[in-house]
Amino acid sequence: MRIPRLALMAGAVASLLFAGTAHAATAPAPAFKPVLTKNPLYKAGKLGTQTCDEPQVNNGTVEEAEVYFASVMDCLKQAWAPVVKKAGFRFSAPKLTVITKAGTKTACGKFPEEAQAIYCGRNKSITFWLTPAIVEEPRNLALMAVLAHEYGHHIQQLTGIGEARDSLYRSTEARALNASRRSELQAECLGGAFVGRVWGSLGRSSAEWNDLLGSTHNWLDLSSIGVKVRSNADETHGKDSNVAYWAKRGFKAQSASACNTWTAPKTKVL
Repeated sequence: MRIPRLALMAGAVASLLFAGTAHAATAPAPAFKPVLTKNPLYKAGKLGTQTCDEPQVNNGTVEEAEVYFASVMDCLKQAWAPVVKKAGFRFSAPKLTVITKAGTKTACGKFPEEAQAIYCGRNKSITFWLTPAIVEEPRNLALMAVLAHEYGHHIQQLTGIGEARDSLYRSTEARALNASRRSELQAECLGGAFVGRVWGSLGRSSAEWNDLLGSTHNWLDLSSIGVKVRSNADETHGKDSNVAYWAKRGFKAQSASACNTWTAPKTKVL
């Protein structure tokens, strides 16, 4: 089972911000704040755990899927907690809510039908839509990667990156979309860092990782703004080649050191 490419992203850039930005495409690049470009997270070292014991999934039930996701969330906590603390920030784990239908209310509004999972900064929570296909195959590597990506947004929230990013959304259309791509690609890299760190304990084949990198990507999140945007997936999340590029960087480094998208050249965040 492969997660399909989705047409829209919910919540990254408020559509009301796009009024009066006809010349946004020629606007100069913003000067990013030090919390984005020089965050202590980048120097905090490799993630804190090298193991993640995935539970067996035999019957394809909702209950089994929930147990699997809860186990991965615990691994993510063990991996990121010491790194966040070492960087000088207070750590708290996000709440995970599993739903079985789109449209369910969250703190950031209704769960969008286009998304597989969303992160809401308002209450620091991840909501995962457990579709029938996922119930049948909850150990697909893409699902771990989705959770790791959303957890990456939580790490951004804990380290001040999320707040600084949100302030950039209140700008011209071009600058807001640039900030969205850099944020999403950073979350992709942070997710890759987790997968890379625990890879040796997963008992998975390199073909699974390569298949994940070779597939189309658009792992959606819902930011604290909580509104829909009128833009395509590449504009808000980056093109597939750059998604794969940042995932591979994180996987290889096993740390946030490779994930400073805020100082990356434009060609790597398109």
